[in-house]
Amino acid sequence: MKPKILVTGKLPDQIMKTLAEHCVIEANSEDKPMAMDAILALIPDKDGLLSMITDRVDEDLMNRAPRLRIISQMAVGYNNIDVDAATRRGIAVTNTPGVLTDATAELAFALLLAVARRVVEGDKMVRQGRFRYWAPFLFLGSEVSGKTLGIIGMGRIGKAVAKRASGFDMKIIYHNPDRLNVSEEERYGAQFKGLEALLSEADFVSLHVPLTEKTRYLISKQELALMKKTAFLINTSRGPVVNEKDLVEALRTGVIAGAGIDVYENEPALEPGLALLENAVLLPHVGSGTLETRTKMAEMAAESLLIGLGGNVPPRMVNPEVFKRNKS
Repeated sequence: MKPKILVTGKLPDQIMKTLAEHCVIEANSEDKPMAMDAILALIPDKDGLLSMITDRVDEDLMNRAPRLRIISQMAVGYNNIDVDAATRRGIAVTNTPGVLTDATAELAFALLLAVARRVVEGDKMVRQGRFRYWAPFLFLGSEVSGKTLGIIGMGRIGKAVAKRASGFDMKIIYHNPDRLNVSEEERYGAQFKGLEALLSEADFVSLHVPLTEKTRYLISKQELALMKKTAFLINTSRGPVVNEKDLVEALRTGVIAGAGIDVYENEPALEPGLALLENAVLLPHVGSGTLETRTKMAEMAAESLLIGLGGNVPPRMVNPEVFKRNKS
């Protein structure tokens, strides 16, 4: 008998065809988040769940799914999943790391350039017919080349951002829980700094940390006050890493010069006032939003799901202790 699975996001036809060869599928047919009520109604008889970052995969859901053996998340982050609850129940949890490194690094740099050179403001000016003449000091932005980039979180994506920054002759400083070895620092031309020193020295601060209890509100009023008034904050990590209310106030009052944001504290809702600020470039959580990357993520999530349902160790496990316990 084929295992039953629930797929909460709309995936490419070929991937759905592959899943259908091995499983009985119920799936979201619309390219938008599946309603939680629908997920809870469909999950009770499922052996596997292919989830999205927008789903709330909590203990209540798992209590309703006694047959659930694996949760395969089509995302790198998995803070929407109660991994501890899954582990207690012997449910494997997997994600899709690595594949979105370049796409997210590209987007971080796109935001950096856009907010520094006022690309969105300029586009709006032209479309509204307000571009009437050139003048020497009209509509000036901030130069990027030769400036100091502070990277908080020097993992795969942080390193990819550093690699791109080298093409702009930027000085690269970074902060990370574990300092890179000397050879890696030399490879990326990066200098380790304490958090406060990085914030006070950088012209651009780019965030690339996972959301944990330690990183929640990593950037709040106190940290923003340490930054230069001419500095820009870039966030393509997770929304709650930044206290959005404090960020709005800092942007409104000139504590920092601007921000490029792809993720939000209460996504998709915005902190009141954020959308009104001309010195903020706002994107709809599209860090991994390329056709190539999203297709690969879907392939990886499907692969992990099928391998796990087949009784083998799925790749990219978040809680590998589950499989060891199940085999003992």
